[in-house]
Amino acid sequence: MAKQIAKRKEEEAELDMTPMLDIVFIMLIFFIVTASFVKDSGVEVTNPTGVTAQARPDANIFIAVTKPGEVYIDNKKVEIEKLKLEVQRLKNEAPEGSIVIQADRDSKAGVVMKVLDAVKGAGVSRVSVAATRQ
Repeated sequence: MAKQIAKRKEEEAELDMTPMLDIVFIMLIFFIVTASFVKDSGVEVTNPTGVTAQARPDANIFIAVTKPGEVYIDNKKVEIEKLKLEVQRLKNEAPEGSIVIQADRDSKAGVVMKVLDAVKGAGVSRVSVAATRQ
């Protein structure tokens, strides 16, 4: 009789882990859905410095202009003539974000202006040029 009582107490002491696993999976799904994915330019550039440089946490499209004047988006070289269409496509995917142009400090201003014109021509009004704060 005593052995049967001991077995019942052991069986009653088990914990059901199913509700806790359900909560963990729901939290995982929540974090995946609410995470924002940043598309980096994929190219290393040396940003110019500026005293009034500010962070842009809402930026989701980065366009890099290298020293020789090449333009990159998502580690992919883009011709300036096709940049407007590429920016329109990316902006349609994430209309609430903004664009940051990461121009190398030794790049030519003419190339940066062509990139800025293409971005503005694509209908984007929130454009910034990246700089490192002094």
